[in-house]
Amino acid sequence: MITAYAYQNRQLVTTELKVGDNVPESTLWLDLLKPDDKERDWLSSFSAEEVPDEEDIKEIEASARFYQNQDGLHINSLFPQRVSSDVRAVNVSFNLRKAFLLTIREEDVGLIRLLRNYLRLGRLDITTPQGLLLELFNLKVDYLSDLIEDVYSVLENVGEQVFNDEELDDVFKLITLQEDSNGKIRLSLLDTQRSLRYMQRYYRESLSDENLKDIREMLSDIESLMPHSQFIFDKLQFLLDAAMGFSGLQQNKIIKIFSVSAVVFLPPTLIASSYGMNFHIMPELDWRLGYPMAVGLMLASAAGTYFFFKRKGWL
Repeated sequence: MITAYAYQNRQLVTTELKVGDNVPESTLWLDLLKPDDKERDWLSSFSAEEVPDEEDIKEIEASARFYQNQDGLHINSLFPQRVSSDVRAVNVSFNLRKAFLLTIREEDVGLIRLLRNYLRLGRLDITTPQGLLLELFNLKVDYLSDLIEDVYSVLENVGEQVFNDEELDDVFKLITLQEDSNGKIRLSLLDTQRSLRYMQRYYRESLSDENLKDIREMLSDIESLMPHSQFIFDKLQFLLDAAMGFSGLQQNKIIKIFSVSAVVFLPPTLIASSYGMNFHIMPELDWRLGYPMAVGLMLASAAGTYFFFKRKGWL
């Protein structure tokens, strides 16, 4: 799907384009969502180099994610996406041209919808493609900050849940989920930091003083968020170790109960096995009180062993 956006007098004009249509002259933003082969060929018709495909967008090398050519500045950036209680990272390709900003993506991204709504409501006054790209990155940094706060709030009660036997399995799942989410948040922060530094270093001449100020502020915000992300990693590791340790303690208690039970019933078992050998000559075999005496010895030996362990504090 090809969508062209023009922004004039705080009014967003949306135009759905088809293959073969010309890009309107007033277009500020050209967005391609899940482009097919025909749409890629159409884009290639007014591009100096080959249009990146899905595999190219996912490359992690700096030379593949940040570069310039005749079409302008190219940046492939990770955008966080909240899916239920999970966080996903979606790659978006940006091509900053002189006339407009080109975005190519394989999935719908919530932050792009948010930017589009802000433009539609007139909450932003953006007249350049550079300003549009930086505003989207600014929304991304703010959203990453909110995600870190969400992880903080989830972890507040995890410490108490660690000591709840019934919820221990859920705690392990929760810790694993939050660790994965925090990892993707940190990856998005690092990716954004690399993108902004590349623009600051190699695209400086095409940016206004206001753009450079925005980049410096976003880099400062990212630097302030990094320690929070590392603290979450440390806290998650502590909670995981605590949960593993508590799980081990619970298992040791169960094993201890079985061990003590086996020792308590060891003397009665010895007595029962002695009188169960059925030898022909046994002094108590014909004794009328032999059976009550054997049962009494077994009960007494079991009780004696139990109280001995109790006195030692092993139970």
